[in-house]
Amino acid sequence: MSVTGTPVALLYQAQQPPARNGILKPMKPGGYSDSGADIAYALREKQVPVSTPVIHPQLMIDLDWVFPDTEAGILHALSKGAQVLWLNTILYNGHPVEAFLKKGIAAVGQLPRNTDLYDDKWTTNKLLQKNNLPIPPAILINKDNLHDYQLHFSFPAVAKPIRGRGSDGVQVVDTADGLHKVLKEMFAEDKYGTAVYVEKFLPGREVTITVMPPGKYMIRDICQEKINYWSLPPVERFNHEDGVAPYNGTVAVVNNSKVLDDAQLQSPAIITLCKQCESAAALVGAKAPVRIDCRQDEQGRYFLFDLNMKPNMTGASRPHRMDQDSLSALAARKIGWTFADLLENMLRQQWRM
Repeated sequence: MSVTGTPVALLYQAQQPPARNGILKPMKPGGYSDSGADIAYALREKQVPVSTPVIHPQLMIDLDWVFPDTEAGILHALSKGAQVLWLNTILYNGHPVEAFLKKGIAAVGQLPRNTDLYDDKWTTNKLLQKNNLPIPPAILINKDNLHDYQLHFSFPAVAKPIRGRGSDGVQVVDTADGLHKVLKEMFAEDKYGTAVYVEKFLPGREVTITVMPPGKYMIRDICQEKINYWSLPPVERFNHEDGVAPYNGTVAVVNNSKVLDDAQLQSPAIITLCKQCESAAALVGAKAPVRIDCRQDEQGRYFLFDLNMKPNMTGASRPHRMDQDSLSALAARKIGWTFADLLENMLRQQWRM
């Protein structure tokens, strides 16, 4: 179960992914170099060998800790001794890392082809719906039928990018006129591509569930083999802004999120929801943690509304970022894991093609 012997290199997103069927995924400023640096630092503090671009990385300089996810960046990481590539980036078919994975380099993260496919909210939610998992009613609205669509559900509604990133671009609208205005703005920006995902707004409690892949894990100093996908404790989101949880770069999630208490975790509704999220993770073939956002309707029924193939993985490791635990890191603390423990257990699930 030791993970301390194999050098790891963190990859960050150096360029925007190509469009898919006219749909764009906006790039995060910094390309996840902040969370990559958090991960690299935390692993090194746990005596895991971490390859870095510079010999003595500076604590507050993110790019000292991570390599760009380009062919040159990956070759640089391997030249520095890395034997495991931590794919803390947005993956897609044709990503430069695929050539290295096909040669047998070990990885932590998702399969590029799976991320490419399931980053599409419409594709993913239709798959979940087909497998009897609860998904909010939704439609796709294309740029060329902006004046010729009809909702089959009532307002309020939520307009969001098909290949989104957190709450970026997500807006709640109360009327047809409001929706039309938002759609025109989203298409005019040309930031998200030629279609927008619109779903029924769910007004109830929001929880987010991190699902871990099968494997061997150290939990409270005991090695446990998980033969199925399994959930970390759900985290409740609160203090929404205009019905939407704010982007974590604006409001740290530690300030608007908390793990459910023991009584809530034992409620039949939450137990069922965790099982549904585990089924969803299995359907998309997750090789690393996925995070699934869920919300209640007016009757208190939970729906899965957003499956994130690459959950945010910032963490309270570097001294100047002690308020930067991600939702998954918060959930992990409930089972006795520090941020570094979560990372070590992710590293244990490394895979090869």
